[in-house]
Amino acid sequence: MSPTRTTHGGHISTELRINDRIRVPEVRLVGPNGETVGIVPTGEALKLAQEADLDLVEVAPMARPPVCKLMDYGKFKYENAQKAREARRNQTNVVIKEMKLRPKIDQHDYETKKGHVVRFLKAGDKVKITIMFRGREQHRPELGFRLLQRLAEDVTDLGFVESAPKQDGRNMIMVLGPHKKKAEAKVEMQAARAQRAAARAADEAEERAERNAANAGQAVAQKKVRGRSENLDPEIEA
Repeated sequence: MSPTRTTHGGHISTELRINDRIRVPEVRLVGPNGETVGIVPTGEALKLAQEADLDLVEVAPMARPPVCKLMDYGKFKYENAQKAREARRNQTNVVIKEMKLRPKIDQHDYETKKGHVVRFLKAGDKVKITIMFRGREQHRPELGFRLLQRLAEDVTDLGFVESAPKQDGRNMIMVLGPHKKKAEAKVEMQAARAQRAAARAADEAEERAERNAANAGQAVAQKKVRGRSENLDPEIEA
């Protein structure tokens, strides 16, 4: 006798009903390869499942009569779990990075900050750019606006203006979005890392080959020198 499943109040099970848990008198049966068998008594469907060493699984309980399919339920659950795990792994996590600038930033600092923005966008992340005004700078918002426009134009190949510049108290804010999705950027970064690793390995292999060739040439030269010394006539030396 199969064990009964106890459910607690308020919990709705998402498990499909299978085999003896299917209580309706008849079902619309689908074969293991998706072929339609037709409406059959539930007992007959269970017998077919046992003969095929498969499970009878209720896949559409709200249909009249319910639709059931012959399948390996354990394999079905495992494959679904694998698909869900893969979907979670490929799920895009939206990350917003932040970069703060002053309206009168010098060229060197600007290039440094822009480099960070470029790196964030290449990684598929959004970037919130904040221009911080102090003192009299608050009366010159056009300085911040022009700086944000300049930055957006400088990184236009990697990102776009998702949220236009707007004043927020003493600050001015703009949000840049990446052209490429996080998953795509991740794949490209992994490919680039693999390419760099392969190039380093090739360079190291070439260096080893050159060292080995040089060592081999040196060994041959030393052998020839020893050979000439051994072949000298002692009387001539005397």
